[in-house]
Amino acid sequence: MKCFAWCLALIFGVVGYATAAKPYTFGVINQRNLQATALYWNPILKYISAKSGVPLELHIGRTANETTDLALVGKLDFAYTNHLFTPKRAALGWRVLARQDSPGIRGQIVVRADSPARSLHDMDGKTIAFPNPYAFVGYFVPMDALLRAGVTVKPVFAGNQEAAIGQMMSGEVAAAGVNHQLMAEFSRRSGTRYRVLYESEPYYDLAIMASPRVSQAEGEKVRQAFVGMAQDPEGLHVLNAAAQAVGQSRLRGFVAATDGDYANYRAFFRRTRVPVDE
Repeated sequence: MKCFAWCLALIFGVVGYATAAKPYTFGVINQRNLQATALYWNPILKYISAKSGVPLELHIGRTANETTDLALVGKLDFAYTNHLFTPKRAALGWRVLARQDSPGIRGQIVVRADSPARSLHDMDGKTIAFPNPYAFVGYFVPMDALLRAGVTVKPVFAGNQEAAIGQMMSGEVAAAGVNHQLMAEFSRRSGTRYRVLYESEPYYDLAIMASPRVSQAEGEKVRQAFVGMAQDPEGLHVLNAAAQAVGQSRLRGFVAATDGDYANYRAFFRRTRVPVDE
């Protein structure tokens, strides 16, 4: 896994930084395919490295599980994630620096537009694709809704959001658990038509987080670079290009955030009916 993440950094373009300092590893949860993730994040990390003076290097596992595992075993210094808010993972001491400037994300269960399904109860006994068993709005939130509705399904894990959507659209599965933003972006980009059977309350988007071994000073430099990106012409250009590369309806800058912004994540894990192993 370590070799794979390192090779991805080389193949997709290591963030260039002319310094003797060893780059900090920056993991990004696999929501899109690997190429799209690198296309979106490498230019952003190159900009943040230059502005902050803190060299960052993109590391991605083959799946979101593997990328999260890199964080859990101490092989990431920074991460863009919402997988670290379970009780056991919160105890690792990662801290929130910033988040994308958006109204929030919602978990959805979606079906093809031509599906006969009209409610969650129509999913009873059906196979549903989810991104991975760590995904918050893509798995935990919609699965909790199914359990509360008394609906039993057969979950399969596709590896990332787009793969789960692809399985749903091809008819391999009856439905998919998704992040509503990524589902909408995929639809705009591909012309995919779909119907929403369930949508959750909003949760703040994924967080830029720093591991405990990153100093407060270095973390603050990275935070300020992300927060100032949309106000800087160069940063704005990078964000625009990134948004266009993945079909976002508008660019998304970053705003400062704290652990308190993610209180409803922690509240969810206290009450969920989905087993939480970590």
